Amino acid sequence: MLIVAMGAAAHAADDPTGVVSLPCSGTAQQSSACNPTKSDLKKAKVAFSKALKLEKEKRTDEAYKEFDTAARLVPRNVDYVTALAITREELVSQHLMKGTMDLNKNLPVEAAAEFGNALNLDPDNTFAQQRLQETETEWLPRSKAARVLEDSGELQSHPNDSRHAFHFRGDSKALLSQVGEAYGLSATVDESVVSRRVHFDLDETDFYTAMRAAGEVTGTFWTPLAEKQILVAKESPENHRMFDRMMLRSFEVPTVDSPQDLNDLVNLMRNIFEVKFVQPQAHTGVLTVRAPAKTLDAITRFLSQMGKARPQVVLDIEVYEIDHQLTRNMGLHIPDNFNLFNIPAAALAGLTGLGGQNIQSLINQLISSGGINQANSSAVSGLLAQLQGQQNSIFSQPLATFGGGLTFMGLSLDQIAAQLSLNESWVRLLDHATLRASQGLDSSFRLGQRYPIINASFAPIFNTSAISQVLQNGSFQAPIPSFSYEDLGLDLKAKPGIFGPTSLSLDLEMQLRTLAGQSLNGVPVIANRQYKGSINLEDGEPAVVASALTLNEQLSMTGIPGFGLIPGLNKIMTTNTKMDEENELLLVITPHVVNLEPSTSSMVLLQ
Repeated sequence: MLIVAMGAAAHAADDPTGVVSLPCSGTAQQSSACNPTKSDLKKAKVAFSKALKLEKEKRTDEAYKEFDTAARLVPRNVDYVTALAITREELVSQHLMKGTMDLNKNLPVEAAAEFGNALNLDPDNTFAQQRLQETETEWLPRSKAARVLEDSGELQSHPNDSRHAFHFRGDSKALLSQVGEAYGLSATVDESVVSRRVHFDLDETDFYTAMRAAGEVTGTFWTPLAEKQILVAKESPENHRMFDRMMLRSFEVPTVDSPQDLNDLVNLMRNIFEVKFVQPQAHTGVLTVRAPAKTLDAITRFLSQMGKARPQVVLDIEVYEIDHQLTRNMGLHIPDNFNLFNIPAAALAGLTGLGGQNIQSLINQLISSGGINQANSSAVSGLLAQLQGQQNSIFSQPLATFGGGLTFMGLSLDQIAAQLSLNESWVRLLDHATLRASQGLDSSFRLGQRYPIINASFAPIFNTSAISQVLQNGSFQAPIPSFSYEDLGLDLKAKPGIFGPTSLSLDLEMQLRTLAGQSLNGVPVIANRQYKGSINLEDGEPAVVASALTLNEQLSMTGIPGFGLIPGLNKIMTTNTKMDEENELLLVITPHVVNLEPSTSSMVLLQ
């Protein structure tokens, strides 16, 4: 053994390149792999240099081909083999990331191509195999379910259990290699690690403490490559995404009620745990997460604490409305106006001497004899009023006459009337509603009716029933109405939030719409009362949310000027009208927290 070691040292000393080479087995001593020609060495060196330049230009695919050429020509060169392995891992990570992005964009065919490229580079990559199978099931015809044949689990390195002390002065890369070798591991240092001089003093400790301390000194982190091999890279988010070993785990969250809740949970996990690869399935409520094992364990503990169902609140709502109206009319109406007009003697004589004759014939006689002309319009209108049976002519009222001849005059006085009336109405309205709502979700409740209001009317021709009777052709057709419905009654929206066993908050929007009893141009007036706000209450605590009181008083007096100014006499000689209106609205709400359902923990479907 001593002679073999001395011979190997002499051979290394005679090698002018100073390149570290992998050992050859005894059966392969005479193969071209163990004894490359000078031409192969030169071609490999050129390819390796070209690959380094391409890698700096971020042309990873072309750099991988050159690294592969160099490693095939000189397979014993550690630098060539290591660069090829690292570039392969980088390309695999890039294809997996692109495939995941294509899945998020609903492009399963493109995603399958990316996962296939990753498997071509690394056929043993279980994650790429699983993602490719999931992608193909989305767009390929349904077939028999796939079976898991073998699961390698999480890749781990197994250092020695020994404890070592370190007192190092030198290059940072050499320190990382020395720490790994002390515990029986081969440390491959990535080119991203900056070479610098460091001082490292550490008492006897285990591997994990030593590597953590060395990583803090050199600004690096490590990840397992094999059972006895680790990779050390510069501490950066990009390197973590590239070299960290990921695991896949699917969770079924039974407490998610809607796709929006599932999206909120995904955003929460991305912000708290900094997980980028999360795929939700809204129709099944399943989350598929790819992250390091420690992160997945933390997510599992977090989701297991979300097993309680969403709290619910029962709202007991009572709306009290009181409407009181009083109208009182009292007093004496004294005649305060009169009409004075001239009555021709011939017209009066004709009226007094009718003798049962037809009024129309008498009017014709008066007109032909000249007893009535255009100037006697008052007499003509009086006679026509009697002819048509109207009651608003001058002869339908008590009439006093005086004078004679052309100065024969008539005097019509107003009527004397007494008023004594009292109208009073009370309306008491109670709307009682019980509403059950979930925490953080909007709930709506509507109680009332839909009232039709005519907007317009249409008819095939412009006609009335009176015109149809004159024409006697039955052409009248009733107009066709166009109307819309207005919601009347109570409209309530509530959004509860529970902050403790008994404390809660309510975001309320209430609208109460009723008919006001009036109309404008034939359209009814709708009274509207609306409330919007947020309150904090305890369980079972009633609260007045809204209260409104309207008082309206109107007094009016009608009579002869002068009489209305005399106290006491103005109550008798004038007409007094008094109107009182009182409206009151009260909204009382009482919340009750409903007992929660038994907790159901989130279940891990796939790990």
